[in-house]
Amino acid sequence: MSVTTPVLPSSPGVSTRGPDQVPFSSSVCEHDPDIYEIPASALHVETGQQVMEVPTHQHRKGQLVIVLHGVVTSRVPEGLWMVPPHSGVWIPGNLPHSNHLTRGGRVCHLFIEPGALEMPSHSCTLSISPLLRELVLRLAELPQPYPEQGPTARLVGVLLEELACMPSERLHLPLPEDPRLTRISDALIKTPDDRRTLAEWASELAMSERTLARLIQRDTGLSFSRWRQQLHLVVAIRLLAEGMSVQRVSEDVGYQSVNAFISMFKKLLGTTPARYLQEREQRRSGSGMGGNSRVMTQRESGGL
Repeated sequence: MSVTTPVLPSSPGVSTRGPDQVPFSSSVCEHDPDIYEIPASALHVETGQQVMEVPTHQHRKGQLVIVLHGVVTSRVPEGLWMVPPHSGVWIPGNLPHSNHLTRGGRVCHLFIEPGALEMPSHSCTLSISPLLRELVLRLAELPQPYPEQGPTARLVGVLLEELACMPSERLHLPLPEDPRLTRISDALIKTPDDRRTLAEWASELAMSERTLARLIQRDTGLSFSRWRQQLHLVVAIRLLAEGMSVQRVSEDVGYQSVNAFISMFKKLLGTTPARYLQEREQRRSGSGMGGNSRVMTQRESGGL
């Protein structure tokens, strides 16, 4: 069952009830993040047994969607993010975006006033420390707005300092803008095990293989094979986070052998799927946040 919920209602209002007392749909409808000019506000929501779709919308404040359980898929004009638990996707203010949350999912939305903290001007995924997670959850429980001086304001100050230290993760899939290429991206996102070659796609679109390769490079910044690898990576991380075995994930993203899938995963993230899941569990439990245990940032791994 899919439920479509508008995120910015025409009649503004902010829910100040505890997060566990508010069903997903009503909490999202009641919360207008732009109504108060406070440095940060937060909202904790759960899907229950439903898959939730928040259609394309935008707001003045920047938004960090922190995934507590399940997987969030966020779409913005520049690309697609599939965000597993203990990560978050940063969406700058005034940027149109939509969110999809899997059944049984829990997320916390953190809205940040422009100028309160220097954040990236583009969307990105961030690793979320246990401290930051708990600070955001606590903020979601407190009444809003809050005084400029006081306990909540001090909590927000610590929260923003912690947020500024979070490393980025490589969970981004650039999406093409050309309608012809959108046919390819939509098909591969729906069926990631589709192994049609560039030549076969070119034939289907009635263009030369060279022209298609040039268009994909222009729109995504990646070659077709590299773009498809990145698609396999973000889909694989989502499936692994949902508890699927490495064997099954490798099959679902179209690899004929588990070793080939693990090799691709390690090439792009610098670690194996098993190690990646272990590191995420360490971050969830609050251990292993330093040294070699954190996921490589885009700068360290060479970006996309």
